[in-house]
Amino acid sequence: MSISQNNKHIISLAIDEDLICLRCMSPKKLRFEVEYSLGKGTTSNSFLFTEKNASSYTATLIHPPGQNFAEVFLPEIKSILKEKNTTLRIIIGHVNPNRVSLLRKLSQEFEHIELICSNPAGKLLKDLWNQIKPTQSKEKTIANIPPLPKLKLIKQQESISISNRYIIELLATPTARWPGGLICFEKYTGLLMSDKLFAAHICTPDWAENNRSSTEEERRHYFDCLMNPMVNQINSIIEKIEFLDINTIAPCHGPAIETSWRSLLKDYQRWGEQQDQTSLKVALFFASAYGNTASIADSLAKGISATGVKVESLNCEFTPPHELLAIINSADAYLIGSPTLGGHAPTPIVSTLGTILSEGDRRKPVGIFGSYGWSGEALDLLETKLQNGGFKFGFDPIKIKFSPDAQMVKTLEETGTLFGRKLIQQQRRTKNRLSDGMKITKSDPALLALGKIIGSLSILTVEKQESEQNLSGAMVASWISQASFSPPGITIAVAKDRAVEKLLHKGEFFALNILNQNNHKKLLQQFLQPFLPGANRFRGLNIAKSPNNQPILPDALAWIEGCVKQRMECGDHWLIYAEIQYGKVLDSNGITAVHHRRTGSNY
Repeated sequence: MSISQNNKHIISLAIDEDLICLRCMSPKKLRFEVEYSLGKGTTSNSFLFTEKNASSYTATLIHPPGQNFAEVFLPEIKSILKEKNTTLRIIIGHVNPNRVSLLRKLSQEFEHIELICSNPAGKLLKDLWNQIKPTQSKEKTIANIPPLPKLKLIKQQESISISNRYIIELLATPTARWPGGLICFEKYTGLLMSDKLFAAHICTPDWAENNRSSTEEERRHYFDCLMNPMVNQINSIIEKIEFLDINTIAPCHGPAIETSWRSLLKDYQRWGEQQDQTSLKVALFFASAYGNTASIADSLAKGISATGVKVESLNCEFTPPHELLAIINSADAYLIGSPTLGGHAPTPIVSTLGTILSEGDRRKPVGIFGSYGWSGEALDLLETKLQNGGFKFGFDPIKIKFSPDAQMVKTLEETGTLFGRKLIQQQRRTKNRLSDGMKITKSDPALLALGKIIGSLSILTVEKQESEQNLSGAMVASWISQASFSPPGITIAVAKDRAVEKLLHKGEFFALNILNQNNHKKLLQQFLQPFLPGANRFRGLNIAKSPNNQPILPDALAWIEGCVKQRMECGDHWLIYAEIQYGKVLDSNGITAVHHRRTGSNY
């Protein structure tokens, strides 16, 4: 095991004879992308098959990690593959600049190397191999880049054999996020090395999860962040693999799934079906040179999906024109994201923009976003062309230098949520106009009876330390109930589109400020007002802190501090169960403010 100063390390897990899993581990999250936001660290799992005969030594490496783990991965693989005449075959499941950086270093360490990947991945490798980040010195960096190794391209499906023992089936699995996707199934062990599919960001040395419930929250979070916008493509992949003779699924992040892998496939399909229950759809077009624009797209998509609006992502570099046109015609809004490369937008983005301008509906809102290094001409082009073309923007153009930080990721999610809510409101207004202006009333007797259930009016507040930034949120809560005596616990229902929901995962703390009937209106006005994405909910307020540093409102009747222990999905809400850690009554003569509703159809 090798350990770096930042606690990254690597362990070897024996799977079978001449087959090991090299698990790179980081207790802290590596990047600010939305899928890392649970803050539980991560792993990067690669798989090494070795084969030795009298005259040569061959190794097959599947799904190598990225540059983030180079300091621990490179010494480990060099210590395993000591023979100078080693032939190293590397099977690549997805391509991004981070992984390309490590592949360059591997090609410098091993003379005989071959890269095996899908056709789209081969194109990306050729595009990225000599590409450098804007922050790097061009002349010095290019001089140190080795030649691109020999490529073996997999069109759809192909098999390779190792030591007359292992047979690996290679399956091309392209998606919008990873157009070069390739997963590997080893027949003898029944091991499906699924790369990005079925992953979860958890730092654990355990080869496999204990059971499905032990990692369900983390895998669901990963799905919501990355898979939701391309559920049709994901379902097609599941149809390809569900009839394989699988014993274990081993993704590139997190523990493997052994006995309950069929349950996970069903979960993926069930989670994806929720997207089909809405009639509203946002088309999200993007291209991403360094992965930064794709990260922005992920955060926006997660925020939109939280409102129940479907998001369909398309990578403009790999989307055929007929598919592009079909999505434009069927979508209710268009988002388009682009990097700026050499002062210009990539050609596929320019082409997509032209199609939207010629075929898009001007009544549908648009949004633009992207990252840049030294300038943002691509975004200026998108903004000018769409404005001049008569399109209306659903939010201000999002222009981020390099990559988004933790606070920006949260703001992007909130921007997506606000955009989704506006689409829903517009749809409701249209339905009302079509029904001669008569509003649909919620007069069902059962709903009227449900509205008679009352709850205490409270302000839920939360603050979370994220690297060097504080992320905070708050919401008015009244769907609250005590749930247990020992330990003392409560349940709170939180709508999926609430910004604060992203800060209420297992292990996270919050405070519940129970309002006083005598003075609650001012606090309600503060927290019921509409907030812009990224706005500070506590601006202008006198705030105290609980023992675990959660915001307390001194004007409340009482406060309690809880730690989230469980989450359960309930329709359009999450039910949060929390154990109470601390609490205090601030006004012993006060009376709890309660929420009376006319109907159970809304708050």
